[in-house]
Amino acid sequence: MVAHPAQWVQDFAKAGADMFTFHLEAVPPELSQLSASEAHPEVLKVCQAVRAAGMHCGIALKPATDEALVSPYVDAGLVDLVLVLTVEPGFGGQKFMADKVGKVQALRTRYPHLTIEVDGGVAPSTIMAVAAAGANAIVAGSAIFGADDPGKVIQALRQAVDTAAATP
Repeated sequence: MVAHPAQWVQDFAKAGADMFTFHLEAVPPELSQLSASEAHPEVLKVCQAVRAAGMHCGIALKPATDEALVSPYVDAGLVDLVLVLTVEPGFGGQKFMADKVGKVQALRTRYPHLTIEVDGGVAPSTIMAVAAAGANAIVAGSAIFGADDPGKVIQALRQAVDTAAATP
C-alpha cells in the first residue's frame, strides 16, 4: 500500500522479491479516468516494469473498485494475481464485506487459471464463501494471530480452499 508504486519496483527486485502487487488505485491518474476496455498507459508501465525486473505482477483492488478494470492487464498476460480486498486497506481486524465476494466469482468465471487472492476479514466463518467463489490464495491476519490455536485455523483455511478447488 504505497503511493506511486512504479518508484518501488526496482527496490523490491533488488531486495529479492519475486512478486510485486500494487493497488490499481495508487497509479495516477484517478480511477475515474480508467476504463475496463482499454489499458491505461501508467498501469501498463508498472506491470511492464515489474515483469522487466523479473517479478510476477499482481494488482490489488479496493472494495469499491470494479473488478473489470483489471481485464486489460490480465488479458495482455501482464498480471499473475488479482488481490480482492474485502475490507478497506489500513488496519487489521475489520469486518468482512460479504458483498465483495461477487468480484471473486466474476474474476474466476472470466479467468479460470488466474490466481485470485482475498484479503480482509478472512476467517473460519468467512472462508467457505471466499473459496466457493473461486479464491485460490488468501490472506488471514487477525483470524490466525488472535486464535488460541493458530495452526488449527491455518489448517481449516487451507482445507476450505483445497476442497473448493477440487469441487467441479
